[in-house]
Amino acid sequence: MLLDTTYFGHNWGVLVAMEAQTGRVLHRKYILHERLIDYTECVSAIEQQGFIVQGMVIDGMRGLFQAFSSYQVQMCQYHQCAIIRRYLTTNPKLQAGKELLALSKTISSRTHDIFVEELKAWETKWTDFLNERSVNSITGKSHYVHKKLRSAKRSLKTNLPYLFVFQKDENTGLPNTNNKLEGTFTSIKKNLNNHSGMSKENRKRFIDGFLRHKEQPFAY
Repeated sequence: MLLDTTYFGHNWGVLVAMEAQTGRVLHRKYILHERLIDYTECVSAIEQQGFIVQGMVIDGMRGLFQAFSSYQVQMCQYHQCAIIRRYLTTNPKLQAGKELLALSKTISSRTHDIFVEELKAWETKWTDFLNERSVNSITGKSHYVHKKLRSAKRSLKTNLPYLFVFQKDENTGLPNTNNKLEGTFTSIKKNLNNHSGMSKENRKRFIDGFLRHKEQPFAY
């Protein structure tokens, strides 16, 4: 199952759950902002319909891994790469940043063990650089010089247990990204852009109609 939210304005969006293999929309809900309870209620609603959730792909929102600890949870590798790009930009100036960005781009073509080895090798190579500190001449307090680089590294290491869950034998069929759902979001927005003058309520009606075509009768 794929779980994600997309926004259509500064204060509203839609949370969608999609069956990974078929692209069938299982649940949708309009929200003002992402909350853990919206995701947990979504999964609960799907299970109440008689579905068994064998695994899910999520974007790594804080708290979701813990909330769904009883499930097989895959961190969307695309979202992980996007997080690294936000910290490092698409064209890092530092050599360490260039190497870490390049390493992040290999996630989808690596096994868990190989990626872990390569990440450890990068970290060992740049340990002293990562630990460089600067002292504030006024307060006398020190801080790390390369904060964004450290944040990018921390993001990878924190999410590492969830980046290769799809490779486990019991998770056959679980994708490594929620790109199928992202593609649906892109199609919705592309069509909405052709009707830019629509009111919020009419935009919601359009989205409902679009997603309804992806809903099929449930077979038990």
